[in-house]
Amino acid sequence: MQMEIRAAAIRGIDRLIDDLGGDGAELLAEFGVTPADLGSDHGLLPTVTAGRILRRATKKLKCPDFGLRLAAYQDMSMLGPLALAVGNCDTVGEGLDCASRFLFVHNQGIRLSRADDPERYAGVGAVEYRMLSPDIPYEPQTIDAGLGMLHRNLVTMSGGYELLGVHMPHPPLADESVYTEFFGAPVRFSTGRALLRVPTKLFAQPMSTPVNPELRHMVVEYLEAHYTDPRESVTVTVRSAVGRALGTVPTRIETVAGWLHMHPRTLQRRLAREGTSFQSIVDDVRRTAAHRLLTGTDMPFSQVASLIELAGQAALTRAVRRWFGRTPTQVRRDARCAAHSPSVVQG
Repeated sequence: MQMEIRAAAIRGIDRLIDDLGGDGAELLAEFGVTPADLGSDHGLLPTVTAGRILRRATKKLKCPDFGLRLAAYQDMSMLGPLALAVGNCDTVGEGLDCASRFLFVHNQGIRLSRADDPERYAGVGAVEYRMLSPDIPYEPQTIDAGLGMLHRNLVTMSGGYELLGVHMPHPPLADESVYTEFFGAPVRFSTGRALLRVPTKLFAQPMSTPVNPELRHMVVEYLEAHYTDPRESVTVTVRSAVGRALGTVPTRIETVAGWLHMHPRTLQRRLAREGTSFQSIVDDVRRTAAHRLLTGTDMPFSQVASLIELAGQAALTRAVRRWFGRTPTQVRRDARCAAHSPSVVQG
């Protein structure tokens, strides 16, 4: 299943590219996108394409903080009808819950949720921004842009809030001071999660602008009537669960079925009706994780094998040959060569 994102999610990227000395329309055209597409409230892009556009712009313009800069160009209007529903909730917490429920209308590949404070301080919570599908290639610039936009939206919703800290799942893409200046708070990197640490009292804080409950109800009814959450697909749900479990708990069908409150045989039948199987999903998630770890880290092959639950380096080599037709060493070497090449290969 191909995840999609509203083209408005990268609205302003053409102007940002122009301001940085590039040609925004020309770069978008490389991916079959026009500035008019970004201005539409109805245009959709494959989530993978949106990530590739950011990656291409970052490299071509030599701008490592491109994602944060894009977030600074945007506001809540990019959310389309969802902005009306969120902005007319009574409290910031209700607005976040509304965004979490309907974020798939804007971006099918992202989940937004309240979370416990990873640093376990009393009176502190978190708002987490998480990739939903392990099939979507990890693009750090999209995480920077998404978390930056979440921060800016919280400022708008609350009228200004106390941000206690930021967790980034990857190493800094630019100087750490750039992140600190953007967020106005301490930033920790390579935490494995993308989230904002906030006082829990923020969730009960009233919205900073007058709200219209009737308009909120009308928009919510419209969203309920016209949009279906693609996460209702059992395949997508299982793929997400396997992606979270991989490397932390054994990815057995009994375990995942228990999480979904199903009998394992029931889960297999539902997956079969959708044209797949549990083992096929596990294999796909392993393949995606292996590619990310081989091309995006210097992790030893034995550790890569362990994280994707393969029995040693020999098993990893056999699996990588089956998936990519190359050895792990060749996959890593080819990725490094591509990263230093003056041209970008699309695919």
